[in-house]
Amino acid sequence: MEQQGLFYVMAVASNQHVWLGFEQARINQIIKQITESQWRVVSAGDGAKGPRLYEWALVPLLSIMIENHRWMLVRRSISEPKEMAYYVVYGPPETKLEEVVKVAGRRWAIEESVETAKGEVGLDQYEVRSWQGWYRHITLAMLAHAYLSVMRASTNADKQTGRKKSARIKRWGKK
Repeated sequence: MEQQGLFYVMAVASNQHVWLGFEQARINQIIKQITESQWRVVSAGDGAKGPRLYEWALVPLLSIMIENHRWMLVRRSISEPKEMAYYVVYGPPETKLEEVVKVAGRRWAIEESVETAKGEVGLDQYEVRSWQGWYRHITLAMLAHAYLSVMRASTNADKQTGRKKSARIKRWGKK
C-alpha cells in the first residue's frame, strides 16, 4: 500500500514487530517506553452512549526512504488502562493525532455495516466451494446492501423534508 501511495490505519496484534529506529521491536515492548505525558484523551467518534473517549499515544516509527511517515498508534481505555489496542499508521508528515484517531474510529461503523449486511442480505449465507463463487456472492450481497442503504437514507431524507415518493423517483431517474 505504501508503494501505491495509499495511506492507512491498520489494527495489529501486540506481538507484531515494527521498526523503531534501526531495530525491530515488538509492540508490547514499545508501549513500555510511552510516558504518561504522551497520552491524550481524544474521542474516536460518537457511539450509542455518546463520544467514545480513549487515551491515545502516537509513536513515530522508522520512515527512511519514503516520503511519508509511519507511526504506531496505541488506544488505551480510560477506565481499564491495561486494555489496549494497537495500530500501524502510514500518512503524510503533517497528520495530526485527532485525524488518525478519527480514521481508527471508523472501524466500528464498518463492523456495524458488515453485521447489518449479514442480517439483511445474507452476507454470511454462502455455501460455495470455490473462491470465484464466494467472491461473486460477497460482491452481490454488498451491492444489495449498498443499494438498500442508499434507498433507506433517501427515504429518511424524504420523510424529514416532506418530499413525496414521486420526487425521489424523479431524482434517481435523472442522468
